[in-house]
Amino acid sequence: MVLWVVCWVALVATACGGSTTNGGVAAAGGGGGGQNVTYDGRSLIINGQRKILFSGSIHYPRSTPDMWPSLISKAKEGGLDVIQTYVFWNLHEPQPGLYNFSGRCDIVSFIKEIQAQGLYASLRIGPFIESEWTYGGLPFWLHDVPGIVFRSDNEPYKVMTLILPKNRINISKSLYLPCNSVELWHLVVSSWQHFMQVFTTKIVNMMMAEGLYASQGGPIILSQVKTVTRLPLFFQITFHDFTETAQLQIENEYQNIEAAFHERGPPYVRWAADMAVGLHTGVPWMMCKQQDAPDPVINTCNGMRCGETFPGPNSPNKPALWTENWTSYYQVYGENATMRSAEDIAFQTALFIAKKSGSFVNYYMYHGGTNLGRTGSAYVLTSYYDQAPLDEYGFIRQPKWGHLKELHAAINLCSQTLLAGVPFNLSLGPLQEAYVFQGNSGECAALLVNNNDRNDAVVQFQNSSYDLPPKSISILPDCKTVAFNTAKVSTQTNTRSTLPSVMFNSTEMWEVFEEVVPNFDDTSLRSNTLLEQMNTTKDTTDYLWYSFRFQHNSSDAQSILNVNSLGHVLHASVNGALVGSAHGSHKNTNFTLENIVSLDNGMNNISLLSGMVGLPDSGAFLERRTAGLRRVTIQANQDIQNFTNYPWGYQVGLLGEKLQVYTIEGSSNVQWSSFSSSQPLTWYKTAFDAPGGTEPIALNLGSMGKGEAWINGQSIGRYWVSFHTPAGSPSQQWYNIPRSFLKPTGNLLVLLDEEYGNPQGISIDIISVTKVCGQVSDSNPPPVDSWKGLIQSAIKNNDDHHRRAKVQLRCPPGKYISRILFASFGTPTGDCGHYSVGGCHSTYSKATVEKACVGRRECSIAPSYQSFGEDPCPGTPKAVLVDALCE
Repeated sequence: MVLWVVCWVALVATACGGSTTNGGVAAAGGGGGGQNVTYDGRSLIINGQRKILFSGSIHYPRSTPDMWPSLISKAKEGGLDVIQTYVFWNLHEPQPGLYNFSGRCDIVSFIKEIQAQGLYASLRIGPFIESEWTYGGLPFWLHDVPGIVFRSDNEPYKVMTLILPKNRINISKSLYLPCNSVELWHLVVSSWQHFMQVFTTKIVNMMMAEGLYASQGGPIILSQVKTVTRLPLFFQITFHDFTETAQLQIENEYQNIEAAFHERGPPYVRWAADMAVGLHTGVPWMMCKQQDAPDPVINTCNGMRCGETFPGPNSPNKPALWTENWTSYYQVYGENATMRSAEDIAFQTALFIAKKSGSFVNYYMYHGGTNLGRTGSAYVLTSYYDQAPLDEYGFIRQPKWGHLKELHAAINLCSQTLLAGVPFNLSLGPLQEAYVFQGNSGECAALLVNNNDRNDAVVQFQNSSYDLPPKSISILPDCKTVAFNTAKVSTQTNTRSTLPSVMFNSTEMWEVFEEVVPNFDDTSLRSNTLLEQMNTTKDTTDYLWYSFRFQHNSSDAQSILNVNSLGHVLHASVNGALVGSAHGSHKNTNFTLENIVSLDNGMNNISLLSGMVGLPDSGAFLERRTAGLRRVTIQANQDIQNFTNYPWGYQVGLLGEKLQVYTIEGSSNVQWSSFSSSQPLTWYKTAFDAPGGTEPIALNLGSMGKGEAWINGQSIGRYWVSFHTPAGSPSQQWYNIPRSFLKPTGNLLVLLDEEYGNPQGISIDIISVTKVCGQVSDSNPPPVDSWKGLIQSAIKNNDDHHRRAKVQLRCPPGKYISRILFASFGTPTGDCGHYSVGGCHSTYSKATVEKACVGRRECSIAPSYQSFGEDPCPGTPKAVLVDALCE
C-alpha cells in the first residue's frame, strides 16, 4: 500500500515560504472608501450602478508575458470590460508543495496588467478547468493519492501519527525523500476536497497578499467557483475607486457528470459552494451550467446559443450571466476546424441580452494562443482557438473583432435603458418579434429580431418600416434609428499570410541523433503484465516503451503481430527494425495495429513505443482513465500466442529526452551525426539567427511527420502534420515561435520526429496581415461611433445626411495601403474571398479609392455618388467592394 506522507509538505513549504498553509482568508471589508458590488435579478451592481459587461477569455500561459499588454489593449479597444482566465494548477504546482509563479506562470503580473489598463478581471480558479488542457489542469501527482476520487464527496481528511526511524521512508514505489531530522510523522489519507481547498486557498491568499482585491485598491470584485459540471461561482466584494473586476472559479461544468457520482455528486456541489463562501472574500459566487446552484450562488450558461437554450436564473433575484460564449471551437488533429461567423456570435449575444435580460457575456476564447510544451489535452492542436477575435499570434481577426466591437458600442448606447427600462415584447410576424425597454423618462430602446434563417423580413414597428435580413437582430437605441444589425457586417476582412524568412534546405545545415530501440535486456522496470501508461510515466513524457522477447521455433518467418492500444500512437519494432505504425483519433481512441512481420528462427525482441498526444481533460472519474497497450498477440501459422500476461520490460521516455538533447547543454553532450536521409525516431538539430523585425514568426513543418519542436530548450509544442483532416490537408502546418524565446543570433532548433519527416523542407516564416478588404452596401447602418453626431444633428437640424455606411480599411501598425487590387462602386458580385464587377459599375471606382487610400494606413469610402462623382445606375441599390494590399 502506498502511504501519503506530509513530510514533503513541510520540507517544500519551508523552501517555498509556507505556501501550502490551510489558513482562511481575511474578509474583504469595506474601509478606505471602498465601493460595494452586489447583484439583483437584472444585473451586477457596482457602487449602485448597473452594468452590462462584455468579457473575453485570454489565458496567460497560452501566450508570453511580452504579449500580454498588447492582447489586453486590443481587447479593450474591441469594447471589452473584463478579461477572463483560468488558473492552471498543474503549471503552478507540478510537484506537491513545489510552486511556480514565474514567466508564463506569473498570474499576478497578468492580473496587474489587466488592472493597469483599466479592465475588470475574471479569475476562474477551478482547480479543475478542462479547457482542452492536459488532465483538465490537475497535477498528475493527485492520481497517486490513495483512494482519491476527483471531484466527488470523498471520505474526510484523516491524519494518523507514527514514530518512525530517522532514515529514508518509501512514500511511493519510486519516490524517496530524505527526512533524516524527522521522527514524528503524520500519515495522511486525504480527500479530493482537501487538496482542492489547499490550492484554492493558496490562490485566494496570494491575490489578497498582492492587494488585488478591489477593497484593497485592486481589480478583484467578483469570484467564480467551479464544481465541474462547469461550475463557475461568482462572489462579491467592496472595492476602491477602480473599474477592474475579477471572477474566481473553483470548478467547471460539473452538472455534465454529476449523475455519474450518484449520491456523492450533490453533496460535492454544496461543499464547493460552502468552501468558496467560507474563504470570506466578501463576494457572491456563481456556477456555470448548474441549474440547481444553491442560493446565493448564481447559475450561469455556457455554449454557443445561450440566447436560445439558457433556462434562465433559478431565482428571480439572480441576473442572467453567460460565462462561455464560444467564438469558434477547439480543433483536434485529424478533424476540420469548426468555424463560427461574426454574424452568428453577434446574433446570439444580442438575443441573450434581449430575450434573457443578459447582463454579462464572456467570449471563450477572445485570444486562444498556443498550447506550448506538452500542455494540450488528448489530440488537441498546439494552436488553440486561432479563429478567435485575436488570433494565435495576437493579430486582430477581422471581421469578427470589428463586428463585435460595433455590437458592444451599440449595446452601450442604450445600456442604461436596457437595464432600467420596463421590458415588454411585441409580435412583428410569424418569426419576428420586438424586445422593447421603456424608461420612466421617455427613454426607449428596442431590439427587432428575425428568427427566420432563410428569408428577409420587412416589419412595422412604431409606424416605421424595417428590413431585417435572415437570422438577424437590429438594435434601435432610441426605438427609431438602426444603429447596428447583427447580419450586416461593415467591418473589413483581413488576410493573414506567411513569408519564408529562414530556410533549412541544405543537408549540411542539419545534424541527427537517432533514438535507440530498447530490447527487453535494456530495461530495468519489469512486470508480468501490460502496465497502464499514464500511471507508469506520471505525465513526465509522452512515451513508454513496452518490450518483450520470445523464442520462435519455426522455419516460417511470416507472422502477424496484433496490438490493441488505448494510447494515441504506436510504433512497432521487431529486432530493432520498424515494422509498422498506427494511431487512434479523438473520436476513436481504441485502435489496433496489425502487421505481417518477419521473425528470426530463435530469440526475437519485440519493442512497442506507445505515444500520447496529451492526457484526457474531462469526464467523470478522470483518475480511473487508462491508456497504453491492452493486448498483444502474435499469430504464426494457425497458432496465436497471447503475450498480454507475460514478462515485459519498460523504458519511460526516450533516450533523447533523458539526455535533454533539445537544450544547449544537453545537445553538446551527445554525438550528433551528419544528416543523409530521413529515418524514424530521429532528433534533428540546427542553428539560426532570428528574423529581423517584430512581426510574429512560425515554424513551417509541412514536410515533417509527428513529434515535438524546441527553440533554445523551450518546447513550442507537439506537431502532427501527417494526420490530415478529411479534406486531405494537415490539421496544423505552422507552429508559433514566441519572439521572447529567441536570441539575436545562434538560436538552437531541435526537433524529434517519429516518422520519416524531411527537415530540408522546414522554414521559419514571418506571419503578417498583407491584405484588407471591405464590402458595404448603402443599406448597412453607419458606424456606431457616428451615433453621437446623429444625436447632435437631430437636436439642431433633424438631419441624418452625414451618417452613412462606409468601407473602412486599416492596415496593421507599420504597414500602409500600397496598392488597390480591386474596387467597384455599383453592384459588385461575390465577397472578399471571390469577387467580380457586376452589371452596374462606376468607371471611377479604382481611381477614387486609390486617391483616398494609397499611401495611408487607414481610409474610408462611403457607397455614394458624392464619393465617386457619378451614379452609374440611378435608382439601384449600390455597394462598394475594395480589396487592398498592405505593405
